[in-house]
Amino acid sequence: MKNFRPMFWIAITMGIIFVAWGVIFPKSMLEIMSNTQGVLLDKFGWFYQFSATFFFLIAIFFAFSKYGKIRLGKDADKPEYSTLTWFAMLFSAGMGIGLLFYGVSEPVSHYASPPFGEAGTIASAQVGLRYTYLHWGFHAWAIYAVVALALAYYKFRKDMPGLMSATLYPVIGDRVKGPIGYIVDIIAVFATIFGVAISLGIGSQQINSGLNYLMGTPINFQVQLIIIGIATVLFITSAPTGLSKGIKYLSNANMVLAVVLFVLFLILGPTQFVLELFLTTFGSYIQNLPSMGLRFSPFNVEDNQWVKDWTIFYWAWWISWTPFVGTFIARVSRGRTVREFIIAVILVPTFVCALWFGVFGGTGLYFDFVQGVDVAGQSLETALFYVYDQLPLSVMLSIISLFLIITFFVTSADSATFVLGMQTSNGSLNPPFFVKFSWGVVLAAIAAILMGTGGVSGLQAATIITALPLGIILFVMTYGLVLSFQREIREKKRNRTADIKK
Repeated sequence: MKNFRPMFWIAITMGIIFVAWGVIFPKSMLEIMSNTQGVLLDKFGWFYQFSATFFFLIAIFFAFSKYGKIRLGKDADKPEYSTLTWFAMLFSAGMGIGLLFYGVSEPVSHYASPPFGEAGTIASAQVGLRYTYLHWGFHAWAIYAVVALALAYYKFRKDMPGLMSATLYPVIGDRVKGPIGYIVDIIAVFATIFGVAISLGIGSQQINSGLNYLMGTPINFQVQLIIIGIATVLFITSAPTGLSKGIKYLSNANMVLAVVLFVLFLILGPTQFVLELFLTTFGSYIQNLPSMGLRFSPFNVEDNQWVKDWTIFYWAWWISWTPFVGTFIARVSRGRTVREFIIAVILVPTFVCALWFGVFGGTGLYFDFVQGVDVAGQSLETALFYVYDQLPLSVMLSIISLFLIITFFVTSADSATFVLGMQTSNGSLNPPFFVKFSWGVVLAAIAAILMGTGGVSGLQAATIITALPLGIILFVMTYGLVLSFQREIREKKRNRTADIKK
């Protein structure tokens, strides 16, 4: 335990203190976090918006520049996982639960309360889908890609620890091994916890909603607490199997179930309508991408608040997830080139996410706008099952969705405990079970406390708070990565020149 003892015990103690604070003084915790969130959104909302666009642009630069041929590993390394399994792992660690929770509810919510213009119109339906693509598309996956790129490069090519602090070495040198490095890694740990806690929170809500639809189970926090408890037992049980077994098999199972659900939903729903709507709105998303990615409404308080409630929250959520998803993507991407890595991590998930929202959200919009069914009036967690009720085989669709939410739930938490274990055991690719077990318990406890005190809004507050210092760290990391790439290119040129002279 020598490698992970200092960092692990410091971080786990802070986690326990946070849990105790939430148990003993829940109102105080929620009030302080909510007030801090309000200040950050008012003063630094521009920072989150700028950050997302910056990482998208720098990712494109890395992919198509001279750095694109650099391999994430030694020159002879080959990819560890097949391309299909790799994609499955990206989704399971990335946005699995969110796709089900927001698949119908977000586009319909934007239709009923659009970022601008009149609500409940054809225009608001199209704008709603367009902004959903924005929140889950190129910008989101670019943030992940840049962080994962840095982690994979330093870990597999430079043989450095797979820690966020290690990515700052080109800028601050050996100070990453001291207090500065500890602070960076602790920020990454708590950003991971709060970011994943949102997924666990919304996952428990939607499982509760599905059980209510199928069996009449009451929708309340007590039921959701039981769901979190059962899921905790499941993912802690899965944790000892490691990355190549438990997470790999669960990821493949997730992909199969998701494909089955998607195909059934597409066939049973208004197929032509949703595909036409998808093509129209996705083209509009591409066309308006620059202005959407930097949009504020400083002269309209209501529209500006919409940007903060939705877009800024998503950028903060994705930034807070970068230590988790970035570490996980880096771990499964050894042997791929920078160009292959960036293109795959950004383009493929973006298109799949957009298609998912186009079909699920488009179906919800069809029933609300065309058929007059009040989909927009449902809560975020119940909208999906309400739409199922309008389709044939609704019970089967609900059962498949419940299984998928549960497997996504377990896989996300299992992956998170693995990453938290890495972050607190000096970047070990096989963190001890005791470490993963400890973080699994703390993660579940924090998710339960934040859900019990403030619901999803409490989780959002925690995410936005941790995302600001982490975002600053990511800018320093990106600068260091450019320096490292430049140094490597120069070394290759010198070596080629020396070989020619010989």
